[in-house]
Amino acid sequence: MNKDWLEKDFYAILGVSKGSTPDEVKKKYRKLARELHPDKNPGDAKAEERFKQVSEAYDVLSDDAKHKEYDEARALFANGGYRAGGFGGGPGGGQGAGQYNVNMEDLFGDGNSGFGDFLGGIFNRGRPGRTAQPRRGGDLESELTLSFDDALDGITVPLRLSTEASCKTCHGTGANPGTSPRVCPACDGSGQTARNAGGFAFAEPCTVCRGRGVFVDEPCTVCRGSGRGLSTRTVQARIPAGVKDGARIRLKGKGAPGERGGPAGDLFVVVQVTGHPVFARKGDNITLTVPVTFVEATLGGQISVPVPRGGSVKLRIPAGTTNGRTFRVRDRGLLRKDGTHGDVLAMVEIAVPQKLNDEAEKALRTYAEQTADHDPREALYAITGMGDKS
Repeated sequence: MNKDWLEKDFYAILGVSKGSTPDEVKKKYRKLARELHPDKNPGDAKAEERFKQVSEAYDVLSDDAKHKEYDEARALFANGGYRAGGFGGGPGGGQGAGQYNVNMEDLFGDGNSGFGDFLGGIFNRGRPGRTAQPRRGGDLESELTLSFDDALDGITVPLRLSTEASCKTCHGTGANPGTSPRVCPACDGSGQTARNAGGFAFAEPCTVCRGRGVFVDEPCTVCRGSGRGLSTRTVQARIPAGVKDGARIRLKGKGAPGERGGPAGDLFVVVQVTGHPVFARKGDNITLTVPVTFVEATLGGQISVPVPRGGSVKLRIPAGTTNGRTFRVRDRGLLRKDGTHGDVLAMVEIAVPQKLNDEAEKALRTYAEQTADHDPREALYAITGMGDKS
């Protein structure tokens, strides 16, 4: 765990409560990230710094393991850790509570108990000489809007990401070019100082160097001594075929770079698929509505039907086709994982003319006379008991 966590209230930074759900945390982060993103606030150092803080807070609170470790560590140190009298204190114990003055490292730091490793795990620092462990980079999240056509067969798109990295001006030292950091005089370079809490000594991040172990006399004017800067890079993201609207795609190793040789985090891409004026999706199939004339539905015929990816196919309409009948055009739908395609489902809709000339109206009236003995509602009336409603 990063020792700086103990000094930061990530809940306050994101503006959420400790009991907030993961969805609430994500929603709040997205809102702040959009408002504070450097691309939206060019040259605004305050917005950039706030963007970094919000990103760090979300990186911790959105990760179950980090979130739990953060809460436990802050609770431990907020309560003073292990209080005096915890071993043999109280009546009959030889001494009353509060009479012990024991250093936990002296008590447990013999190399067998692992308490020194416990403290080292909290502060990312073990005993003197212990090498800091590699740290995995944080996960990132980005949003992408795809057209209906691009979502059909998948696409590779470039995504521009802004992440934290070593400051390019000071190369991560935090000091102005030409100067160097020096060993912190308060902690002698350990990055930790001892704090007495109820008779027990606890290690905590040095407040002078903020746990870095070094002190910068002339901070870098670009990163203000933090040694970190904002890096912009472009990632080629492969979006699989048939991706659904709202899908969250994980791109392993495409997130923030790791520290001290650690692996990079992952990139999660939330995909929004725009609608299409003609086509819709139903599983692996593509649906559309095709208007046909009364004559085509009655007498039958052949019509052209548009299909995804451009072009059209010929569709035979049998005589007597009813309104709403669906025809299947095979293998012209979504690309499946096994390489096969879904189908196109074309539903016919009989288009009724809104205006007729005299000859057409006369022809229809003649048709009505010739088919007067046919009542399409006869079966309906019989079932419902309405009888003859002619």
